[in-house]
Order: sequence, then C-alpha cells, then structure tokens
Amino acid sequence: MAISLYDDGSHRCLMFADLVDDDDDHAVQANQFLLVSGREGALIDPAGNMTYNALIMAMASYFPARELKYILASHADPDIVASLNKWLISTQCTLVVSKLWSRFVPHFCTAGNAAGRILGVPDEGGWFKLGASRVAAVPAHFLHAEGNFHFYDPRSRILFSGDMGASMVAHELVAEPVSTVAEFTRLIPSMEGFHRRYMVANKVCRLWADMVRPMVERGEILMMVPQHGRYMVGKSVLLAFLDWISALSCGIDRFDSGHYRMPAELA
Repeated sequence: MAISLYDDGSHRCLMFADLVDDDDDHAVQANQFLLVSGREGALIDPAGNMTYNALIMAMASYFPARELKYILASHADPDIVASLNKWLISTQCTLVVSKLWSRFVPHFCTAGNAAGRILGVPDEGGWFKLGASRVAAVPAHFLHAEGNFHFYDPRSRILFSGDMGASMVAHELVAEPVSTVAEFTRLIPSMEGFHRRYMVANKVCRLWADMVRPMVERGEILMMVPQHGRYMVGKSVLLAFLDWISALSCGIDRFDSGHYRMPAELA
C-alpha cells in the first residue's frame, strides 16, 4: 500500500514501506519512493531483487513503470539499487547516481545493459528536470557512502534523505510520521545505533546539518523522509533531529587501536 506524502493534482510523491520486512525476509526494512510530475516519473532508491516484483505491482495504480524517466540512487548499496538490471531491461530509464559509483553499479547488470544509461553526478550535485518540476541531487557524502546524494523536491518541500534519519523499525510502524519533538525523542533509541556505526564521522554530520538547517528555518524543507523507518514532519521535529545529529559521536570518531586486531576463529 502506498503512503501519499504529497499530491497537488499534477505532482505526487508516494512512499512504499511494506515490501521488505525484517521479521519475514531477514533483510532490513526499506522504503521506496515514486515521484510523478505530469507525465514523467522517477523512482528513488528502488532497492534489490526481493522488492522488484512487488514494487512494479504496487506502483502500477499510480504510474506505468515502463514510462519511468529516472531511477535516483542515493548511493550504490544493494538495498538501494541491486535491482538495477531489471529496471534497465523493463524500462528506458536513466540511472542518476554519484559519479564515483557510475563504473561500479554496472556490476549489478548484464554486460552492456547499463551502457549510455547512467548519469554520473559530480560531487557538488545538481538539478534535473522531471515533468514541469525539477529535483536536486544534494551532497551528502560519507553519510554513509563516499559518494552519496539526497534528493530534494522543492515543489513538495520534501528532502529524501537516504540513510540519514533512518530508524530500525518494522514496516507497520512506518506509516505514521514523527510530528512532535516528544515523538522524535522516543524514536532516538531506534536510530542511535545505526547512525553511530554507519555515519562516517561527526564532522560530516555537522557539515550536512549546517547545509540543511537554513532550508528548514526558511520553510523550504517541511518533511525529511529516510530510506529506512519513519519519516519526520514539521520545523520543530526537523530542527530537533539536526541538533541531535550535529552532536552525535559516530563512525571513526569512536574507533581506536582496539578495533584493529587479528581476529579469533569464527567457527
């Protein structure tokens, strides 16, 4: 079932949250997103092979998959875009991904399928057209991938934030947005372990937050929707998240020589 994040009649943003679930598939819960502007559509982080068939069927009521213009990949992890080969076969879409990954993602594909079908985004990001609207690839490097982008839709004022803001919850908990600071505070235990390990360092968290905060304060971002778990709505919640992530010790900040020792036997 699709969750409608935004719909003004000619521009829609939909989230699919229940196609992969920890308990049943032994795979992390993941959200997929469909943007439709006029007669053009884009999928954000469509995930892997276990999601492909269900996503095709789920999006059929909203947009014909064969007419997709773009697949937008925040980075190149399997839960982001391992199904790439199937999308390239079934549609004429172009993959938008960091230039750093443009020569790696073809390894998900049959030889030759990705040729001429990848738009490699430079580190500084950029804008591209979707129907009568446009979408930005916003720099989010090392959060957690070396080449990483979030996608900003100014019409809906949604930031699709990839792994930033992710919470480890089952899919039945995802549909309700986090809309108060109290709710956000209760969500932190399901976010903290993930962010401490997967975000590379506090420095990049602070740089990213410093970029996003003025947009939130000006009302240019009203909603932040991660690839895992619940999404966040409203200035007070978004600012609370930015304050939290700016202060978080994570990644290499927490490692020392004790983490680099010859290991014991696994079995």
